[in-house]
Amino acid sequence: MKRSFMLLLCAVWPLAAQAADATDDQLIERAVRDYIESQHKTDPARMERSLDPQLAKRTYWRAADGSEFIMNTDFDTMVKVAKNYNRDGTKFPATPRVDIKILDVDQRVATVKLTADEWVDYMHLYKNQRSEWKIVNVLWQYHDTARQVSKK
Repeated sequence: MKRSFMLLLCAVWPLAAQAADATDDQLIERAVRDYIESQHKTDPARMERSLDPQLAKRTYWRAADGSEFIMNTDFDTMVKVAKNYNRDGTKFPATPRVDIKILDVDQRVATVKLTADEWVDYMHLYKNQRSEWKIVNVLWQYHDTARQVSKK
């Protein structure tokens, strides 16, 4: 009996681990979808749900004088983006491109690549004590890097 139980446990354990991973993958994808779709649908609550309050979103940028610097965006700014950026509904195609690739997950941290219509985001997420996946770091660029310049 004991041996049968051990064999059953050995057979079922990998399946249970895969189910837990699938759940984490689904929750990670949900956080990333909340981030991008909150911009499509002007839904700041979804943006708030996806981000850690200590979000650090960065990109390299060229000033009008040609010098390059790192442009930073924080949690509050991203919530405002979700509320206002696409208010008139013209910033994205009718069916926006959203390609989410989970590159790595290790217990409570993950790395994700989001490819959208205009840009690519590399994201770091963590799982908090409530088992919620939150985006804490984003490094992004336009597909057309010539757009990464100030007009003024």
